[in-house]
Amino acid sequence: MRPNLKEEHNEFLEIYFLNPTPFEMAGAAWPVRLGHNIAKPHYHIGPRISPYYYLIFVLEGEGTFIQHGRTYPLRPNDMYCLFPQVTHEYYTNPEKPLKKLFIAFDGKLALKLLERAGLYAHQPHRQGILTEEAISELWQLAEVVSKGETHHTDLERLSLFYRVFDRVSHLSDETDHAASYNSDWLVKGKEFLSIHYNDGITVDQVSQNVGVDRTHFSKQFRKAYGISPVQYIQYLKIKEATLLLFQTNYKISEIAQSVGYPDVFSFSRAFKKLQGMSPNRYRQGLADGAIAPPSIMDNPL
Repeated sequence: MRPNLKEEHNEFLEIYFLNPTPFEMAGAAWPVRLGHNIAKPHYHIGPRISPYYYLIFVLEGEGTFIQHGRTYPLRPNDMYCLFPQVTHEYYTNPEKPLKKLFIAFDGKLALKLLERAGLYAHQPHRQGILTEEAISELWQLAEVVSKGETHHTDLERLSLFYRVFDRVSHLSDETDHAASYNSDWLVKGKEFLSIHYNDGITVDQVSQNVGVDRTHFSKQFRKAYGISPVQYIQYLKIKEATLLLFQTNYKISEIAQSVGYPDVFSFSRAFKKLQGMSPNRYRQGLADGAIAPPSIMDNPL
């Protein structure tokens, strides 16, 4: 038994209350309290509500969890969540007392963190999913917090908090992962292209990043957006080049390099294919007033 456990009416409890800094509260989510407990045979919490989200790891024992009118059996290595302002109840099996590790948190993106862990208001319980690595991450945060706020920084506390969620985010079963993954891999691929288009990336790299075959990625991308991934990369490069020609005095060679072309020739050829004229002629047309300043090229998607 840990030395900081204190005997309460229905449990042995070690708990730490945190005072989030303005820096922490400016982020996506932040811890509010954490601790662990060992239930006595008559341990019974609720029905009641909480003002915070609670992520709870079942370390030992058995019990019952009730939320949203649904009942879930609790067993070692289960993970469950108490959602704020939702009535919940949980209690131990008297013959197999529960031992739990928990963290309460809040924040505007707290729900998104829970989704990473496969926990939702309609699905607040994951059976037998915890690993020793995931549990040790939360123990490490508890150890740091137990030393007092003068012995650690908000950055250290926040980084350990996110490490807990990073670890449990890998624990979703393959079915749940595939369901969410299949719905958004095209969007992720398009976002990856939008960020790294001028870094010399290839369609192979993008398809590997989202975890699908290159041919399948290209086929589905064209089906969804009407153009190929390569065409989309070219569009993004020329869109940026068009703005640079208008907004800066950069040389054509400098613009070519900045948008990811190895030389002026390949840049000029690609530019003319989309804009109907060379970069030099386009810039001159802007200067003469013969070409309207670009608001931004029409998005082909």
